[in-house]
Amino acid sequence: MYIKQWFIILLGLCSMQAFAAAPIQYWQTSQGGRVYFVQSTGLPMLDMRLVFAAGSARDGQQQGLAALTTRLIETGAGHWNADQLAQQFDDVGARFSYDLNQDYAWLGLRTLTQADLFKQAFTTFQQVATQPSFAADEFQRIKDQVLIELQQQQERPNFIAKKTFYQALYGQHPYAHLKEGTRQSVAAISLADVQRFYQQYYVTQNAILVLVGDIPKVQAQQLAENLFAKLKQGYKAKALAKVPALQAGKTLHIDFTSTQTHVLAGLPVLSRRDADYFPLYVGNYILGGGGLVSRLFDEIREKRGLAYSAYSYFSPLAQAGPFTLGLQTQNKQSDLAITVLKQTLHKFIQKGPSQEELDAAKKNLTGGFVLRFDNNRKLLNYIAMIAFYQLPLDYLDTFQAQVAKVTLAQIQEAFQRRVNPELLQIISVGGK
Repeated sequence: MYIKQWFIILLGLCSMQAFAAAPIQYWQTSQGGRVYFVQSTGLPMLDMRLVFAAGSARDGQQQGLAALTTRLIETGAGHWNADQLAQQFDDVGARFSYDLNQDYAWLGLRTLTQADLFKQAFTTFQQVATQPSFAADEFQRIKDQVLIELQQQQERPNFIAKKTFYQALYGQHPYAHLKEGTRQSVAAISLADVQRFYQQYYVTQNAILVLVGDIPKVQAQQLAENLFAKLKQGYKAKALAKVPALQAGKTLHIDFTSTQTHVLAGLPVLSRRDADYFPLYVGNYILGGGGLVSRLFDEIREKRGLAYSAYSYFSPLAQAGPFTLGLQTQNKQSDLAITVLKQTLHKFIQKGPSQEELDAAKKNLTGGFVLRFDNNRKLLNYIAMIAFYQLPLDYLDTFQAQVAKVTLAQIQEAFQRRVNPELLQIISVGGK
């Protein structure tokens, strides 16, 4: 009980911690494992994340395989079952977490750095990451849960819209399906498939370790050596294929019994290391990323009352991630709302933003930037992104300057060259 209380107090302190970004240190272990480390002193805690190029884009024809594998990892390891693993972490106030996107999957640990507590937390994490048991009964239990969740999601128009949207944007590319997979694809996955996926992708050459916390570098180096020593060497995953260019626009409506229509529109545009990243990023803030002050919100919500919200965002990935515009509106207003959405995008591409809009966007984007990583957990998210996509180690230090350099001409030119409104894939799901 004492450890839990102490841990909760530290979590509160973490959320209030005024963070000054320390340099990112990078090295490789003797096994070739890549390590990114930020020493953050003041609170006796460590956040770590073991990242693998094992996202849903690696599913192949077995959609949902990467997600099922990640989910199963915490259900048993070494001689511990799921309950015993949870108790191992709970006894020392540690927290285990996991997730994945299209490009990568990760396993995470948050722990106190007091020697005895840290030893148990790290040892348990090491077992989970390197020796998952993948018991048959747990496999069936989790698989059944996933199938039930997928059945429930089919009753949600926003899920149907998202699934159809990605299929329209990516066709046969590995980004074309959602990480959850489908009922048919998950039903066909076997325990042997999960074990094979783990053996192929959860290996040293395909992994990155990110550490943020109050430990010296020498301890971080020893920790990394111990962790990677337990993983198989394996091979780095092959680079994903480039996303094929769209050949034509598409408008598709799916009838669904509901009073609201969900609308998604967009096309593949932006990768993480794209040269147009900052002009598109800043421009999108003005178009639809800035919430209440964005063009889309003003035209669709404020002037016409067609929806509670309207938005746009880029989702940069290893290959061209989606540029998405969206809204939710009453069925009877959906055609008009889509028309206004398209007109607003057309006008923005043709004429670009005003100087006043650009100045306000820069102020908002740079003014609150440090708050995005004002504690170790937030910083860990950024460092993992920097590490996986091999962005410059000074990315956080130069981010505000990169935003400040963006000009009106750069935004207009980048949007005209990269966002062709004639190629928009427009998906709506709702009643008529």
